[in-house]
Amino acid sequence: MQGLQRKIVYVSLYELFAIAISSAGLALLSDSGLGHASVAAVAASAIAVVWNLVYNTLFERWEARQAVKGRGVARRIAHALGFEAGLVVMLVPLFAWWLGVSLWQAFVLDLGLIVFFLVYTYVFNLGFDRVFGLPASAAPQPALNT
Repeated sequence: MQGLQRKIVYVSLYELFAIAISSAGLALLSDSGLGHASVAAVAASAIAVVWNLVYNTLFERWEARQAVKGRGVARRIAHALGFEAGLVVMLVPLFAWWLGVSLWQAFVLDLGLIVFFLVYTYVFNLGFDRVFGLPASAAPQPALNT
């Protein structure tokens, strides 16, 4: 599976599993009911998807104006930290309000989600590629017989 179909299946499965797992985690860690925590997880997912589009558009505009081209380690770290910082600013107040916890507790919940998503993304991508194969951009090129 390649192209747009692969992207749609990837995002759909990624978010579906992420919402299910994070709903359970938020419910457990905040003493909220699963239904209540699920609303927070769906909202967080929607915010993350929209923020991803906005942030990457802004980052790429900034990046295009830089004298040094390419994405070295420092730029990748800056990109990741900026993205996560933006999510923290948006999600911590949402979690505090919706789950009825303090800002500190909401921050700790958000940190837990960050750690979870680091591991989850790695494992999900590994599993997705094993089930659906690598995308064309990452597939090994066949050896030429000369």
